[in-house]
Formats: sequence, C-alpha cells, structure tokens
Amino acid sequence: MQECPPSAGVMLPQAWQLWGKWCRWSSPFIHLLTLTVVTFGVLAPLICHRLLHSYFYLRRWHLNPMSQEFLEQNQQEGQDALRYFEKMQMPNASEASGSDAFQPLLLITIITVQRRNDFHYVLQVVSQFHRLLQKCGARCQSHRMLLCNVESDPSSHQDVRLLSSFFPMVSRDRAGENPDPSLNQFEKEKQDYVFCLEQSLLVYNPEYILLVEDDAVPEEEIFSVLQHLFSARFSKPYLRDALYFKLYHPERLQRYFNPEPMRILEWLGLGMFLGPVLTCAYCRAAGRAGPSWCLVAFFALYSMALSELVGRHYGLELRRLHPALYNVVPASECCTPAMLFPAASARRASGYLRGLRCRQGFAKDTALYSLLRGKGENAFVVEPNLVRHVGMYSSLRLNSNPKLL
Repeated sequence: MQECPPSAGVMLPQAWQLWGKWCRWSSPFIHLLTLTVVTFGVLAPLICHRLLHSYFYLRRWHLNPMSQEFLEQNQQEGQDALRYFEKMQMPNASEASGSDAFQPLLLITIITVQRRNDFHYVLQVVSQFHRLLQKCGARCQSHRMLLCNVESDPSSHQDVRLLSSFFPMVSRDRAGENPDPSLNQFEKEKQDYVFCLEQSLLVYNPEYILLVEDDAVPEEEIFSVLQHLFSARFSKPYLRDALYFKLYHPERLQRYFNPEPMRILEWLGLGMFLGPVLTCAYCRAAGRAGPSWCLVAFFALYSMALSELVGRHYGLELRRLHPALYNVVPASECCTPAMLFPAASARRASGYLRGLRCRQGFAKDTALYSLLRGKGENAFVVEPNLVRHVGMYSSLRLNSNPKLL
C-alpha cells in the first residue's frame, strides 16, 4: 500500500521542535542575531555618534558645536602661525630669493589669494611645511618651497608680504592687462593654477612639483611617505607616466559604497579576509567543531557592513603606521588641495589646461579629470590623505556660516 503523507497535526510539533532548536541560547542563530542587534543597534551608535564621517554621526546634535569648535581652534592655529614667523630670524638674501643654482627633487609651490585675515590660512600651511622640512633634515635637503601669489592686487595680500622676507615668491600681476569681461571666477582660478605650474618649472625646473592650495596643511608624515613613493613606488611602469598624483580626497567621498570599482574590490577583499578570521574566532569561543560556509558568509557581510557604516576613512588611518602601507589607486574627480606633478607631466597638464575653459560645473578639478579619458592619461590618489583641508571659508563660494559637512 502507498504510504500516506504526514498530517498537519504531525508536522506542527516538528516545526515547533525545529524552532525551539534554533531559539536555544546555544544556537548559532541566536548568537548571530544577538551580535547583529548589539553591534548595529547599541555599540556602534554609542561609540560612533561623534565620528564626523560615519553613518552613525548624529548631525543634528553635533554638527553646529563641532563646526564652531573647529573654527575657533583653526583661528588659534592661525595666530600661532603668525607668531611663528614674527619670531623667525631673517634668512640671508640668497635663501630668501631662491637664487641658488640647484635643481630640487621636489618643489613645494603654495598657491595663495587673500582670504579672511583672522585665520591666516597661508601662514598655517607654510609654517607647517617649514617645520616639517626642518625636522626632516638631510633627507629633505633637495626640497624647496615657492610662494605663488595670484591675488588680483598682489601688494594687498598681507600674509604674503610677511612671508616674502623668508621665502622666494612669484606674483601674477595683472596691472597692465586689459580686464576680460567674460572671465568667470572658475576660469580665473584655472589660469592662476596654470601660471603657478609654469612658474614653478621656469624658476626651479624641479623633478617633481607639489602644488598646494593655501588651506591644505601637511600631515606629519608627508615627507617620509613622499620619499618612499619617489624611491620605491614611482619606478613602476604604470605610475611612471601618470599625469598627476592627488594627495587629498574629501573624507566624505571615501566610502566603499561608491561607483569606483577599486573601492568595491577592496570592500569585497575585506569581507573575504575578515569572514574566515571572525568565523574561526566564533567557533573557538562557542566550542563548535569547525566553521561552515554559512558562518563565513555571515561574518563577511557583517564585517563589510560594519566597516562601511563606521566609515572607511577611519580604517584608512591605520595605513599611517608605515609609509609602505599607503595606497596608490586610480584617482577620481574631486578635488585639488594638494597635487603632485612629475616635471614632464606638469608641462603636459599646463598645455592641456590652456586649451580648456572653465565655468561653473566645470572647475579646474573637473577639467583635469576630463583629460584622463580625453587624452588617454592616467592619474592616481594616495590614501590616506597627506594634507588636511582647513579652509572653511572658500575663495570661490561666499559662506558666512560654514559647516564641517
């Protein structure tokens, strides 16, 4: 005789028995559910609610006071930079003019315009570079610094007048030029950028030009990282002929959930590494015989979600432990606070930019990025950032109440 299927009355106890097995405290299902709820519902929000670049950041609570605190601290740093140069001894004439017949390995060109006097942005940048060069000592003897004053009236830039006693300077004086009524602010900024790039080549002819905007303060390790890049990384064929290397990318744009393919691959690699590691740790803690693919998949997704929600930016900070850990990956569009150009690439970039006209929505950073596809060039970004962008008051966009985000 054909066997009858089990009735609903028989299947129901079996279902309850299976559910009861899942819901025991010793069940992996309860362990992982508890871990997920406690991590994403309790611990991460409590720990990360003040992290500016985390999804857990409580913007409504913290943005205004943190922005005000940053402005006050930055204003104090500006005053400290002013005192730094007021106390500095006057160099001899050849050092101040940069007249030594020497081809530097690296020329640090700081492009500057007059901004709010109370923050002294350019003094902050130059004082930090000067301090780091002094600290670097013999390893940085082949580095030089140049100020590029692109203020419409160069003599009105008070901070640069102070700095001109200590460092060589070039100015873009438009006094004899006929004003162009069609010149917009974005095109002017691009022309200033090209001027500083070309003057850097003309005055010093260095091997590399680091073109830094006057609100990009260098990190402590910038010269040790650059030394490693020059000696070990830039000799690789795919980096040797790059058009430029970005040393800064906005932290808010550094997340994994991004259309850039390299970030997605990095994110997947993180899950593939941490998934088995966390699975083994769980099996050992729970006294399980061995891992399963379901556990590996869970911990891979768990680690990927946690790293994205806490913020990729904070994971990148671990790379500061050693210069060799810094990442060099294909560049994305925004922005230009600190750009490293090999000399040959600087000449190409200058020529390319002269042939483009900038406007709102097509600023110089977008113009440079457009060259990568249009001219078949390559460009890269160094991670984590080697400068801090401190200028909350922009020279392009007026904002009387700036915020950190």
